[in-house]
Amino acid sequence: MSAAGDQAALEPQRMTYREACRQAIRQALHDEPRAFVMGEDVGKYGGCYAVTKGLLEEFGPERIVDTPLAENGFVGAGVGAALAGLRPIVEIMTCNFSLLALDQIMNNAATLSHMSGGQFSVPLVIRMATGAGRQLAAQHSHSLEGWYAHIPGLKVLAPATVEDARYMLAAALADPNPVLIFEHIVLYNTEGELNPTVQSVDIEHACIRRPGRDLTLVAYGNSVPKCMEAAQLLQAQGVEAEVIDLRVLRPLDDATVAASLSRTRRCVIVDEGWRSGSLSAELAARLAQRSFYDLDAPIARVCGREVPVPYAAHMEEAALPSVAGIVGAARSLMSGR
Repeated sequence: MSAAGDQAALEPQRMTYREACRQAIRQALHDEPRAFVMGEDVGKYGGCYAVTKGLLEEFGPERIVDTPLAENGFVGAGVGAALAGLRPIVEIMTCNFSLLALDQIMNNAATLSHMSGGQFSVPLVIRMATGAGRQLAAQHSHSLEGWYAHIPGLKVLAPATVEDARYMLAAALADPNPVLIFEHIVLYNTEGELNPTVQSVDIEHACIRRPGRDLTLVAYGNSVPKCMEAAQLLQAQGVEAEVIDLRVLRPLDDATVAASLSRTRRCVIVDEGWRSGSLSAELAARLAQRSFYDLDAPIARVCGREVPVPYAAHMEEAALPSVAGIVGAARSLMSGR
């Protein structure tokens, strides 16, 4: 390769979150002959969110498999394929449809290794779209990743950046146990840069996206860019906020958050899921147990309103965590400083 080619290879590559997901799947299919994709409209249609567009033509119908509209059936088939030694990548169109396969996910995939005393493993990856913000109304705007993070036997990932979307899948496929990847629908059209020196990501720990000293903002998925924007606004007001992207929801890395809290002494948790019984509630409880004496103010939470997500754009926006809401929660914690 020429010097110019070497330089080009070292330049950051800008792409959409959607393209990062596609590249991750494509590389997985090239690198792992046992891997295949299955789900509704993943083949001829190219996926509901165009993530698998073009892969059928490249890999053929044996590795890009269109399934009937029967989540319990094709997720169950994915569990069986994983038990038989294959590496299925199952796509569920939106996370609310995963409830139709909850028996297969919770009672089969998550339990078989434990119930067999480790004799069987289920190396299954399930990708699904999550979240609201696209006016898909109450039945297709859920944030159920917190529900799945409650289940032992599963690993639950929520990539918020192009880099994580590009590299989390390979790590998930290498895991001998089932991994669920929740991709936020609003992020598909967003763009970011891939660092050419990064070829893998950690799927065990949270990541500090922005260092700060006065306040810790904790989020995952589409709430991460909202926290980054809020941190910029707070900086203009003299508040340096640290932003932590949880990105791994099970196992939950509360240690990274606690370490941040020991420095900043204040914390706002942002969770698009409903507040009651949420992931934010679990994290707040853990921090209260292990970091109580580090706190200079109560832990604040900014969550989705406890209503079915409305269809009307202005009502949907009002039901979701907002940048203004995050800034307001942060300012309330700083008011007694």
